[in-house]
Amino acid sequence: MTSYSWTLRAFGALVFAAVLTPPVMGRAQSDPTPSVRVVTEHARASLILSADRVRPGDKIWAALRLELDPGWHTYWRNPGDSGLPGSITWTMPEGLSAGEISWPTPQRIPYGPLVNFGYDDLVMLPVPITITETLTTAQTLTIDAAANWLVCAEICIPDEGTFRVSLQVDPSQPSTPSADASQIQSALAQHPKPAPWPVALLRQGQDVIVQAGPGAIIASAANVSFFPFDGGLIDNAAPQTAKISPAEFTVSITAAAPGLDLPSTTGGLIIVTDGSQQTSYSFSTNAPGGSSTAATPTHAEVADIGLWLAIILAFGGGLILNLMPCVLPVLAMKAFAFAAHGDDTSGARQRDGLAYTLGVMTTFGILATVLIALRSAGSEIGWGFQLQAPAFVAVIAYVLLALGLNLSGVFAIGGGIMGAGESLTQRSGASGAFFTGALAVIVATPCTAPFMGAAVGYAMTQPPLVTLLVFQSLALGLAAPFLLLSLSPQVAKILPRPGLWMARLKEILAFPMYASAAWMIWVLAQQVGPEGLAAALAGLIFIGLAAWLLGLAQNASKPGLSSAFAVLALVAVVTLLTSVANAPTAVSGDSASGGESEVYSPERVSQLRAEGRTVFVNFTAAWCITCLMNERVALSTDEVKRAFADERVVYLKADWTNRDAGIARTLAGFGRSGVPLYVVYGKGGGEPQVLPQLLTPGAVLAAIKAP
Repeated sequence: MTSYSWTLRAFGALVFAAVLTPPVMGRAQSDPTPSVRVVTEHARASLILSADRVRPGDKIWAALRLELDPGWHTYWRNPGDSGLPGSITWTMPEGLSAGEISWPTPQRIPYGPLVNFGYDDLVMLPVPITITETLTTAQTLTIDAAANWLVCAEICIPDEGTFRVSLQVDPSQPSTPSADASQIQSALAQHPKPAPWPVALLRQGQDVIVQAGPGAIIASAANVSFFPFDGGLIDNAAPQTAKISPAEFTVSITAAAPGLDLPSTTGGLIIVTDGSQQTSYSFSTNAPGGSSTAATPTHAEVADIGLWLAIILAFGGGLILNLMPCVLPVLAMKAFAFAAHGDDTSGARQRDGLAYTLGVMTTFGILATVLIALRSAGSEIGWGFQLQAPAFVAVIAYVLLALGLNLSGVFAIGGGIMGAGESLTQRSGASGAFFTGALAVIVATPCTAPFMGAAVGYAMTQPPLVTLLVFQSLALGLAAPFLLLSLSPQVAKILPRPGLWMARLKEILAFPMYASAAWMIWVLAQQVGPEGLAAALAGLIFIGLAAWLLGLAQNASKPGLSSAFAVLALVAVVTLLTSVANAPTAVSGDSASGGESEVYSPERVSQLRAEGRTVFVNFTAAWCITCLMNERVALSTDEVKRAFADERVVYLKADWTNRDAGIARTLAGFGRSGVPLYVVYGKGGGEPQVLPQLLTPGAVLAAIKAP
């Protein structure tokens, strides 16, 4: 599948999401009083039984019957590229139990570049009902059902209905079929049959192969197609190629992603069409080499995107990183350097722009290489992994403080030890531009820009060469604005001439550095206990002392003594860093406010879903500034808090401030390599919904109120 075609599919999915929300507010509502039949704007729904009277030990069928308006459709258990499957929640007296929906064979429903799986016209969704042997007296039992289904044409409308039917149980009388029994039996006769031959799912190159046989004898002229039970397994819109031999056949379909691993347990339908006759077979299988973590959800949002779209998304994410708060202080320094060139036409600006770009790309390359190596060694890490090391966070705080003190004039850039970090970023020439690019990458890692999550998540599932290529595209996006400005001859004409204003600007730029250093210390406070935080704060004092001593040495006729004490202060800083690195971990708590929350665990999610509760999971970290911004502008608002309370939403927080292999695996299951990630598990069951990386109150409200 080409990146162009996937882009169209992604656009179609966005259109689907956009049109879904307005009708939710104005759709036809079913009568809140349970009944046998419910009429909505584009569907007529009823709950029917295959028997009026049963005996203990019998098994009957209850079916949700949906009659749709012409041009409208609803969805199969795997809806395809968009949509939602229907669901039924039962309320039954003791002695009755309901099974799972027996899904009829779906059809392909093209929608532009998307392909959905579902039904039009009339569909019957049967569910087996078992009557236990313990019901020994004649009685009439009431069965209640709450059903949800999605109907779509040019727009999509979530529909719902509550139903109530009665069933007589009499151990002394024979079972009596209902007037609807023939409808249900006719529908069941058309349902998929268990495959009478072995079926295997395999990966071969870029394809998923469905292999049936030996003993799979079908007509050589038949057409064979495959419907997977799981989303994100195949490219739904890709052509399917069947090869039929006397005793077996195969179906080849393009996989959803080149590096996709098959789930450990999967299955689907094989549809054999010979002339006007169609037969469907169902199967389930253990996929060779499938993941052993099948309980972790896998989503096509990232796995589908393909290399070219990943490169495009990475470049776009890199561009947007330039606007993120964590990068702005360094970009302000770079702007200052540009202004210092004035109307210089000697090519210095072009040289510095290229050196800055090289610094960004080199540092991203190193970061990606380390990430690949650690993951290959078995470490469960992702984007921003270095910020999970408290000593690294302290070093960044020290560098930012030193840069601020330099800009404030406490000391000047020179060749002394104190200049080992900051002089690299501010010395004149290409080397200063190179190390400014490196610093931009280091301080950018707490941020995750839009598009980055999908691109980086895809990259971390691919071979090393592809991973490096995607990271370099991200690097080029981050460097692109300054690179283009440096190569433009028009820049010299619009920049003001150097003058006294530059000295004032330099002093002003110190304060973003101080603010960034303070933020790093706040992050550190979430990671280590009081002893580690005290050591880090002492290190800040020694950094300030070293900077002051270096300033004295630069203005003294005999700088030796001041320089020696500055060196001793830096030695103290290094010693304190070891205390930070070895400090006990802070007691776990919320990394940022955002309403009452519980600690996340997969077990807690499963428990809440079994109770029919809506669950909102916030994967966050104290060092993730995008996470903190989303907490402030969306999750902490009174409107969202009230909605959580009204909808009985349980808010779980997965704090990744410190390394946590379990959270890393869950992120990987959603195709992500870093935070933020926001997931909503609906009370009606079904697949979890992944929200955008930049939250708005409206996006949160729409997600938790969706059926």
